[in-house]
Amino acid sequence: MRIKFLALVLGLMVVSPVWEWKPGLVSGVIAQTAEERKEEADRLFGLGVEQYQRSLFSEASVSWEQALEIYRAIADKEGEARSLNNLAEVYRNWAEYARAEYYLLDSLEIAQDVGDKATEARSLHNLGEVYYHWAEYARAEHYLEQSLEIAQALGDKALEGRILASFGAVYVSLAEYARAEYYLQQSLEIAQQLGDKALEGRVLGSFGAVYVSLAEYARAEYYLQQSLEIAQEIGDRAGEGKTLGSFAEVYLSLAEYARAEHYLRQSLEIAEAIGDKAAEGNILATWGTIYHSWGEYAQAEEFYRRSLEIARLIGNKVGQGNTLLGLGLVYFNLKEYPKAEAFYLDSLEIKRVIGDKAGEGNLLSNLGNIYWQQGDSAQAEEFYLNSLEIKRLIGDKAGEGSTLSHLGTVYRNRGEYDKAEEFYQQSIEIARLIGDEAGEGNSLNHLGMVYFNRGEYAKAEEFYRKSLEIAKLIGNQVGESSALQNLGMIYQNRGEYPQAEQSYFASIEASEELRPGLTDEQKISLFEQQAKTYERLQKVLILQNKTETALEISERGRARAFVELLAARLGDSVENSGMVPPPNLSEIKQIAVAQNATIVQYSLIRDRPLEAPAQTFLESELYIWVIQPSGEITFRRTDLKPLLEEHNAGLTQIIADARCFDNFLCRRHLRIAQSREGTPEVRSDRPSGANQSSEPPTAPPHSTENRQLKKLHQLLIEPIADLLPTNPTERVIFIPQGSLFLVPFPALPNATGEYLIEKHTLLTAPSIQALNLIQEQKQARTAINQDILIVGNPIMPVVTEGQLSPLLGAEQEARDIGQLLNISPLIGPEATKATVIQKMLSSRIIHLATHGSFDSNVPLDSWLALTPEGTDNGLLTAAEIFGLQLNPELVVLSACDTGRGKITGDGVVGLSRAFLSAGAPAVLVSLWQVPDDSTSVLMREFYTLWQGRGDKAQALRQAMLTTMQQYPNPVNWAAFTLMGEAE
Repeated sequence: MRIKFLALVLGLMVVSPVWEWKPGLVSGVIAQTAEERKEEADRLFGLGVEQYQRSLFSEASVSWEQALEIYRAIADKEGEARSLNNLAEVYRNWAEYARAEYYLLDSLEIAQDVGDKATEARSLHNLGEVYYHWAEYARAEHYLEQSLEIAQALGDKALEGRILASFGAVYVSLAEYARAEYYLQQSLEIAQQLGDKALEGRVLGSFGAVYVSLAEYARAEYYLQQSLEIAQEIGDRAGEGKTLGSFAEVYLSLAEYARAEHYLRQSLEIAEAIGDKAAEGNILATWGTIYHSWGEYAQAEEFYRRSLEIARLIGNKVGQGNTLLGLGLVYFNLKEYPKAEAFYLDSLEIKRVIGDKAGEGNLLSNLGNIYWQQGDSAQAEEFYLNSLEIKRLIGDKAGEGSTLSHLGTVYRNRGEYDKAEEFYQQSIEIARLIGDEAGEGNSLNHLGMVYFNRGEYAKAEEFYRKSLEIAKLIGNQVGESSALQNLGMIYQNRGEYPQAEQSYFASIEASEELRPGLTDEQKISLFEQQAKTYERLQKVLILQNKTETALEISERGRARAFVELLAARLGDSVENSGMVPPPNLSEIKQIAVAQNATIVQYSLIRDRPLEAPAQTFLESELYIWVIQPSGEITFRRTDLKPLLEEHNAGLTQIIADARCFDNFLCRRHLRIAQSREGTPEVRSDRPSGANQSSEPPTAPPHSTENRQLKKLHQLLIEPIADLLPTNPTERVIFIPQGSLFLVPFPALPNATGEYLIEKHTLLTAPSIQALNLIQEQKQARTAINQDILIVGNPIMPVVTEGQLSPLLGAEQEARDIGQLLNISPLIGPEATKATVIQKMLSSRIIHLATHGSFDSNVPLDSWLALTPEGTDNGLLTAAEIFGLQLNPELVVLSACDTGRGKITGDGVVGLSRAFLSAGAPAVLVSLWQVPDDSTSVLMREFYTLWQGRGDKAQALRQAMLTTMQQYPNPVNWAAFTLMGEAE
């Protein structure tokens, strides 16, 4: 749903003219007597009028301030009231509405005291205008009615015409278009009778606004062209700028973005020249909408935020509501739904307060989109229907067409294809009627999906091609990518794999062009939207036996935002764009050779099961590539569909059951062991062994957990077991995807019960290219830090669930490692966040033994607990780590769940990614709530072995083998994984 800023750009209110003065009264003689002083004040007043009419607002304000000073000195109340009224006009043009109101209230009071009905009428009218700009429409109507009554009694037709035009503007904002036309027509007749070209031009512009709102664009152009000609003829710069902005709105609605930009540039130039902040803010917002329509979300966000800043500064509620809506749309398109919903709700509140029915209808539809994307079809339908009712009531044809399309999608995904087709056809008819090419293209694409779902591929292809043609014509890359993907699905279903391959490649390329300028979070969201296309392309390539090309696509579709972060740190990003090309096959082989390791890349292929909800996809197949240290590549695949039949669960659920989350073993363990918070149900819990049995419970024979771990070995390892090295000291690097990041690879047992860690030295990485850049990052270091930072058991902060419990095992762990490395650890009150961050910047080893918590909804809010100090809460967040410039050899996060976060196509977004992005070449993190006692043993062993061998991966392997002798259950020794490089 695009955003309409027209009423703001136009500045529809047609204000009372400034008080005019006859040129014959102007004198250049320096005033001495009271009469001469009045003559001087009159001269300054007249000069201000001339300056104002040429849009020289600063100069006019100086002249009127000087006149006001003289009028007050000689006690000329009428002159004082007129000067105050005119000064208010300057501040209104500068969008300083509070100051304008202040002057107008003074002017009104003086005019009423002296019985100056003409000035009283003008002040009432201008107060109505101020309240209009504040979106206080009822109050505006109140003052306009009083003003109109006086103007008619005085027979002041010029003022009457302006007041009628102002009424029209109010009703445009209230989406009462018939009433708006009624008042505007009366105003236009008066202007033409009087030959008042300024008023005529403004009213014609207001008519243009009405017809844009009604999506009658040809009619809008007709009126705007007349308005522009008049403004240019009489030198009305303010009116010219607003009309140019309105033309931009017309062409934006018609998806003629280049023309829209052309008019916006001219409009912005005028607004800046005359100091019209309200117009400037609205132009920026409209420009944001253009970038949003192009899918250039970073630029759109920048323009919306600049507009919002101006709107808040000048108290423009309408502008605030519109830009909040625009920001919500940006985040919606980036699939950041909680952020989008927050912006939408803030905007909806403003729209309802100011009575903006058109805006309310848009927001209801957009909130429906949020619920739809989150799988709540019933709630989405309710919001769409409420939105449709409002849009039909106010005659918003563009909005009606968009909402009909959304409802069509609801019914299509319910399998109600006839009903869906009916709604899409209605949407297309409206789009064609009003010339909305973007809306037409979108609905054609959706109508193609209806025929695709029916199996009518020829018909579906016809509509997809029409949609693609429109998307290319108007430069809609998002629509182009979607139509190309849908065409690829048709070819794939027909078995026309080369054509499908071509379409999927083109879809990916169109989508990837949207990346430059996006933030890290926005890039991640964009990749999530395109994830299915990468999967489908891999599948088509495998069906053609193009296994190595499929590997390139597998690598191209993961960790791209992370790769670009690492490349930017190295200074390797492509000029100005920040984009880094994905590795080709030759480069992938070279990376394997350079790593001197066997690389195992997994790719999950998902399909939507029959009868499943629209947004439900389950893993159907697993692709596995093994790249040997020699560069040789072997492809294997695993069919995952039998999991549903055998276990009534998909791969993700099997992994969850195997990882000791919410199963028998985990619940039993948490009941026995004291948690690090003393509250086992808290997600950041790390159980402590203090004052408890030294031997954690072991899993019962043939437990669910053991069966699931063996099942994972069968699915993930057995297909490639013959390709893995036989020497246990040779490294195997797993490149997981999706839920595979949560697999405890060391604990996967084969048929004889031998754990994978007993046979191999293991690491993980987000992607092959990321692995290479991490190594380059280490090699690029110009200096090696000398400090060592060991933190254990800080004074625990208070979180939402209460104060975190002390960790005595973590404290002893820190003391033991400190003794081993000959360094004094930071314990208790010493471990403040400020101290820890300062020491991290100069440390080659960073070891943090404390509480940890991950946030899968807002991953940058994941935290490590440190000692609170002053106003600081003691929580070191992933967002704070992300912004650091570190240079360590290793970061060890000896806390709970530090390897978890939000699982995306870019890997796991959380603490581990934050440290890797900040400069750490290797991070040791946990996959679950680690026990305190066994973790301390494992960490001491790890450091002892690492100091002796210099290989982190081999040290971790031996530490696990040693720890399992004392604590045989995998929950005690298998949680930690080494991400990054080993040496």
